[in-house]
Amino acid sequence: MKRWQDGQQLHDGKYIIEEYLGGGGFGETYRAQNLQEGKSVAIKTLNTFQQFQPDFAKTQGKFVNEALSLAKCRHPHIVEVYEMFQEDDLWCMAMELIDGIDLYTQIRENGIFSEPKALSMIQQLGDALTCVHKQNLTHRDVKPENIMLRKRGMEAVLIDFGLARQVNSSGKLMTNSVTGTAFFAPIELAEKRPQLGAYTDVYSLAATLYNMLTGQKPIPSPGRKIIDPLIAPKLYNDRISDRVNAAIMKGMELEPQNRPQSVQEWLDLLIPKKADDEEELISAVGMDYINLRNLLAAKKWKEADEETARVMLKVAGREEEGWLDTSSIDKFPCEDLRTIDQLWVKYSNGRFGFSVQKRIYQSLGGTRELDEKVWEAFGEKVGWRVEYEGWLYYKDLTFSEKAPEAHLPSAAFLVGWLGRWFFSRVETCRL
Repeated sequence: MKRWQDGQQLHDGKYIIEEYLGGGGFGETYRAQNLQEGKSVAIKTLNTFQQFQPDFAKTQGKFVNEALSLAKCRHPHIVEVYEMFQEDDLWCMAMELIDGIDLYTQIRENGIFSEPKALSMIQQLGDALTCVHKQNLTHRDVKPENIMLRKRGMEAVLIDFGLARQVNSSGKLMTNSVTGTAFFAPIELAEKRPQLGAYTDVYSLAATLYNMLTGQKPIPSPGRKIIDPLIAPKLYNDRISDRVNAAIMKGMELEPQNRPQSVQEWLDLLIPKKADDEEELISAVGMDYINLRNLLAAKKWKEADEETARVMLKVAGREEEGWLDTSSIDKFPCEDLRTIDQLWVKYSNGRFGFSVQKRIYQSLGGTRELDEKVWEAFGEKVGWRVEYEGWLYYKDLTFSEKAPEAHLPSAAFLVGWLGRWFFSRVETCRL
């Protein structure tokens, strides 16, 4: 097969190729337009070199497994697979097109990250890998080139599951394949050992953080085993805290049994836990939530609701439009959604918040799909709608603690029928 050309249609005219984005030794990726839905997607397939290899059928099977691996791991920080289809006996993966650059390019062009920003991204990636590991999978190729940063907010997204492989209950790899990039690959991958686990990805994630904070690539694990010790990241960058320096070194222990055995165990070493009464006003885009917190603490519910709408539009980059669409809802940073929700839940003693609204909506049978009766029942339950009279105007909402449970904040009310879409994002973000 020759490389697809701009303007070429695929999948019975559903997609039209717009641009060749690039490729490697395994696959190649194109930007395409989904003509049915009017949105851009990425389409990945095996490259021409692989197609002429004698073991192409086996390789294509691995490619399909990549898609299945991704489909099992629906998570805001993992690239989303929309569908698989065949074009002239060639399997193709239609997936999310991320508007941004990869982490490798970001470091090369803009230098190292501050420690707080790097830790925020590593937390995102750690949560994504935890989802991967719950499916008895290891990614096996975590590195800056396989991490995309969304242009809005620099939110990290894990991509390229071409090396992801199933691990059985004993931790033994069920297939053999090439190893990850040498600088970020642990010794068990470099030496093609059969036993892999979450600790394999822990090493690569720690090595990625090493690179983010120093701009240096770690010494490859085989070299460390023979002669060269790992240079502590703090020796390259003295602004790195002792805690983070120690956590990186622990995560990059040469032998797997000496590392934390799960990503969460390593994150606990890396990021100190907050006291129960201490608030974390985390934002993936640097949004300041102090004013929202103060308004909620003062029980100024209407002002807090207006501030919630303001910050959400700013986070989503939709201030000019004044409303959220499906795309901005799907990409709304989970960190920010979680911070807003936690503030509302805390200062309302559990009466208000997105998570409270989601619980009620789902209890009525609500899903991402539009069900007019369910949506109206939900509106009546939370006091946004009056039976036989219809939906209230914003000015008629109740801005006091006497309001029905889940009455506030009004973000889902303001987006109308898209509120169901909004609660799907709340569910995805695990609120």
